[in-house]
Amino acid sequence: MLDVGLPTDENMAMGTSDSPVLHIRTARTARAEQAQDAAMAAALEAICFPPEQAASPTTIAERMATYADHFWLIEDEGGMLLTLVNGPCTHARDLSDEMYEAPTMHDPDGAWQMILGVATAPAAQGQGLATRLLRTVIETTRVHGRQGLVLTCLDDLVGFYARLGFVDEGLSASHHGGVPWHQMRLTLD
Repeated sequence: MLDVGLPTDENMAMGTSDSPVLHIRTARTARAEQAQDAAMAAALEAICFPPEQAASPTTIAERMATYADHFWLIEDEGGMLLTLVNGPCTHARDLSDEMYEAPTMHDPDGAWQMILGVATAPAAQGQGLATRLLRTVIETTRVHGRQGLVLTCLDDLVGFYARLGFVDEGLSASHHGGVPWHQMRLTLD
């Protein structure tokens, strides 16, 4: 499990000098702790996405049980979940709708890190938390020698992901939640 307390100077950059300490970590693997992480993640998904796009509590729990080390979280010092990023690794180059519901498609040796979900609690939005967590995911993906990361997003988020280095490949074959998505790819050196 990755657990990195953000130093004070980084907290100052996110807000004020009295910002709380935030922790970036992956989901826990002990059964009771993982159930708690899954419940918090499912609640955050339900707040951040329409029902047809949000992962169900069961799917979140299955994803976490299958690839806990690919389920990144930022929480405050009190344990409140603020931001999450998750997704499986695979040798498939493109993100498919099936990946959203089939965590068993995860291949620990996969060349591509897929991103199925990025969510930040409404009260924590605008503080750079999703950017910070995505940078952690990108660096972790690089350290593990993967070819890169792939995600899908709606039109209004293309610019956000482009600022992190993702390239818009146009409309995806995915129609997850009944809407059109852009597939974006960040190929690592």
